[in-house]
Amino acid sequence: MLSLNHSRRDFLRTSVGLAGLTLPTYFKATASTTAPQRKAKSCIIVYTWGGMSHYESFDPKPEAPSEIRGEFKHIKTATPGIHFCEHLPMLAKHSDKLAIVRSVHHKHGGHGSAMYVNMTGHNPVGAKPKSNKNWPSLASMMSYFHNPAAGTPRAIRMPYSMFDNGGQQSGEHGGWLGSQYDPILVRTPAGEPWRGVNRYTDRELNLKLNLDKNRIADRRTLLTQLDNARGEETAYKQLDHYSRMAADMLLGSPVRDAYDLEKEDPKIRDLYGNHMGGQSLLLARRLVEAGVPVVQTLLSASDLAGGSGDNWDTHRNHFPKMKDRLLPVFDRSVSALLTDLEMRGMLEETLVVFLTDFGRTPKVNGNGGRDHYPNVYSLAYAGGGIQGGQVYGASNKKGTEPAAGACSPADIHATAFRAMGIDPRTELHDQLDRPFQLCDGNPLPLF
Repeated sequence: MLSLNHSRRDFLRTSVGLAGLTLPTYFKATASTTAPQRKAKSCIIVYTWGGMSHYESFDPKPEAPSEIRGEFKHIKTATPGIHFCEHLPMLAKHSDKLAIVRSVHHKHGGHGSAMYVNMTGHNPVGAKPKSNKNWPSLASMMSYFHNPAAGTPRAIRMPYSMFDNGGQQSGEHGGWLGSQYDPILVRTPAGEPWRGVNRYTDRELNLKLNLDKNRIADRRTLLTQLDNARGEETAYKQLDHYSRMAADMLLGSPVRDAYDLEKEDPKIRDLYGNHMGGQSLLLARRLVEAGVPVVQTLLSASDLAGGSGDNWDTHRNHFPKMKDRLLPVFDRSVSALLTDLEMRGMLEETLVVFLTDFGRTPKVNGNGGRDHYPNVYSLAYAGGGIQGGQVYGASNKKGTEPAAGACSPADIHATAFRAMGIDPRTELHDQLDRPFQLCDGNPLPLF
């Protein structure tokens, strides 16, 4: 039990933790912003942490020399002329929903800097993970233009933060927009976890939602936990407005019901697969359906640890890891998400953006792996007014550099903003009222 002398941080970690949610000073500002009429109402960001190989996903090179094309074959998709890796058979059936971009590139070979440029659309500034000098993440910037119902977060990310060699990475937070635009961190409550180092020892990630109706039945129960010395009414009055919003979200918001995956149709849960990757994408669908405008999912293990564990940083044993673990989870869960959104009539109003660090090297190294390669890689979109069944840009025959339509992470962001009805040239102001242009890129012609 807490006394009123405890800090708000203690309140958030303890009482809000009952719902498995990290609520930073998120509720401190509900900015009144007006955006152009949008095509998409919500966005799901799918990030493959570590750097997904373009060769073994969306840009196979069957005509390249064997030492470059690797061990896998390519397969036809539902769209004539578009081929995927053979280990994406389910996703190949959804090519009509996907716009593949095969010509993204940047200059950052390290995971932290590459993640930063893909998540923010800007080059790294060398700041600490939650510094107000950082550019805001894509989720944070999109959330700025939304004012959801009271008690509903603007943005949520899951199931954990990105770490590399034990250090939390920059690029996932609100940056100079302020901590009120930090996406709330939620741990996915179900599914077999990724193998490898996952930062589940972090206190915020272990605060799992308690769905026992006997323990959390109403505001009175929560307030009893907040105050062991004074009356409940006094405790409630002394919580500021935004803390009360947090309590309301825990006890009455549709987000709470959305978080309870046990309420989902078992057939739909099975469609996504009993894996944290699949269950995270299912939770993402449930959250946007409940009114959360932006949800970011991390679809791999959180700490890269030099290529070990379940992540896309495949410096060793690249082909077995891709075949046996990574691609099957990605293929099943993403296919389920697209199927589910389409069945519910949500695909046109939900933008799905696929991001990663970079691609992988053309040649396989001595450990049977592919290394970091930012010179060219593939990303994708679905829904949200994006026209599926198309490929933008191309890499050359060996997949070593763009051959047509070279584009940057900033262009990827500009395209996402346009799909959400947000002008990429919008001027935002930081907490010191300094002006910043939302995005430096240009939207790709995918609409």
